[in-house]
Amino acid sequence: MSDLSAQQIKVRQVTHWQPTFIASETPGEAGSYTFQLVLDHGAEEAVLVLDEDDADNLFDWLSASSVVHYDIERRVLLFGARATGS
Repeated sequence: MSDLSAQQIKVRQVTHWQPTFIASETPGEAGSYTFQLVLDHGAEEAVLVLDEDDADNLFDWLSASSVVHYDIERRVLLFGARATGS
């Protein structure tokens, strides 16, 4: 069996993340929020740009989850499995 190349890996673990707020250059307009996701200790990274509500929700989910994975092709965050009722 051959070793997987970096391009063949489709899902990676989020090992670090950094939220950022970018103010609008136009007064009165909403700024934007970005989340830099460091995957597998720097093997790859992804940047998500979100509105305020989505950023607030994502911050809560990332803060509360001990294991998070990111599907690179589908751009989907997968939060760790939990037992029913948890």
